[in-house]
Amino acid sequence: MKKIDRRTFLRRAGASAAAVAAGAYWSPYAAANISAGGGVENAADKAPAGEISHEGGRITSHPEDNGLALVNPNMGWTMHFYSNILANYGSQLAPSDTVDDFPGLGAVYLRVPWAFVEPEEGVFVWELLDTPAQRWIDKGCMVAFRISAMESWLYHATPEWVFAAGAAGYDVDGHYKEPGYDDPIFLEKVEAFVHAMAERYDGNPHVAFVDIGHYGMWGEGHTVMTSPVHGHSWGLETQKRMIDIYLRHFRRTQLCISDDFAGHNAPGSRFPITDYAFEHGVTIRDDSILVQPYPDSWYHSQMAQLFWPEMPVILEHEHYGNALKRGSWDKELLLKSVEDYHASYMSIHWWPRVLLEENRDIIDRINRRLGYRLSPRSVTWPERVAMGEEFGIASSWRNTGVAPCYGGGFPCYTLKDRDGGIVSVLVDDSLDVRTLGVAAEGQAPAKETSRRFRIAPRYADRAGTFFRTCRAGEYDLYLSAGMRDGTPVYRLPFPGDDGHKRYLLGRITLTE
Repeated sequence: MKKIDRRTFLRRAGASAAAVAAGAYWSPYAAANISAGGGVENAADKAPAGEISHEGGRITSHPEDNGLALVNPNMGWTMHFYSNILANYGSQLAPSDTVDDFPGLGAVYLRVPWAFVEPEEGVFVWELLDTPAQRWIDKGCMVAFRISAMESWLYHATPEWVFAAGAAGYDVDGHYKEPGYDDPIFLEKVEAFVHAMAERYDGNPHVAFVDIGHYGMWGEGHTVMTSPVHGHSWGLETQKRMIDIYLRHFRRTQLCISDDFAGHNAPGSRFPITDYAFEHGVTIRDDSILVQPYPDSWYHSQMAQLFWPEMPVILEHEHYGNALKRGSWDKELLLKSVEDYHASYMSIHWWPRVLLEENRDIIDRINRRLGYRLSPRSVTWPERVAMGEEFGIASSWRNTGVAPCYGGGFPCYTLKDRDGGIVSVLVDDSLDVRTLGVAAEGQAPAKETSRRFRIAPRYADRAGTFFRTCRAGEYDLYLSAGMRDGTPVYRLPFPGDDGHKRYLLGRITLTE
């Protein structure tokens, strides 16, 4: 078996293209000045995804992971544009600055008090959310939200008009006012707000997730700082009612609760409230990564084991500067939290470029594991294929990330001509990438798939033989993963991207 490196491949591709241009592969289409393939633009200008080898009339590509960050659905870094206080952490960014230099940034996270969004009953300041959201959506990123009803730095995180309407509230040393989470007036007003918010954002394809944030300090689901002061506490049924409000209105968007709904430092894997959330399709996030020094760097990685096989788990590390002062920041532990939780999302919880500059090494390592990473080990196809006749393409796939590809999808092989035109689309729907297993780094299991295809098959009838127009010639073969109709969805960790998430493998020749 003879292997060919990229340089040799490109040289031969250029020679083949020159031969076509000189008329060595004459066809009536060339005589009519109509392209018959050749792949001049695609193969000559782009490196293939990996080294290729030839054996017995078949070509095998061995794609090489380039190690770069991927921005894909249901995963990535989420940047706190608002972290409760509006000045943290997007306030110093110019309107045109979406921190494109932060590798793997896939979503902007907007966490604000309820009072800022509905300062008067029925009067909504959506501009507060939509303005930063549109900046990132324009760049192909997602947005996520939390609206809180309790803050440690703001007296009325729940709007004052809610209490004026008769809702119960409890003063905490004159610093802030906590609502009665089981008060019927409070619940009525929360439901009206969530209804309005869902009308605007539920099912929006640009919204990654929405936190259930109207319960507990900072919307984290705990009252450990307040109940000892005012003496009021709330139990499981009140937490369930808050989840139910969101479930009634957000029916198409991923919801999540903080792990602290179960207790901010309660060890264990299963709790009644998180079981309830899981049963209703609500995932978890842990906002406590590296808040405390080791060995209390986090408490609920065992809790995540129920969730991650089915739903994306979200992590938020402590404000980076605070963690440095407290001595709780540890780069290796940050990566370990991604591994232990099988996390799909990790926060950027500080001034983003400061975090990047001082932690670039670990950010790059996290990007090779965070979420999912679809990585074919090999793809094998025939050098020559006769149109209308059956042939096979075999491939071996792995997911080298820590979490499943929740959206699922299928491998696709696309033939393109010299102008980048799509000549044939071949979807292997026998392998759903959602089923690729995950494992420790370097141990991802592989799944083999082999599918038979026909390009422009013939249909014979007494009226004649019919087939779609498809010309013989040499074409570029691209690999992608996505929808069952061949639409690419996922970025793969390879060079040779055609700009539409298809990756150059090599050449294939179609004959009459």
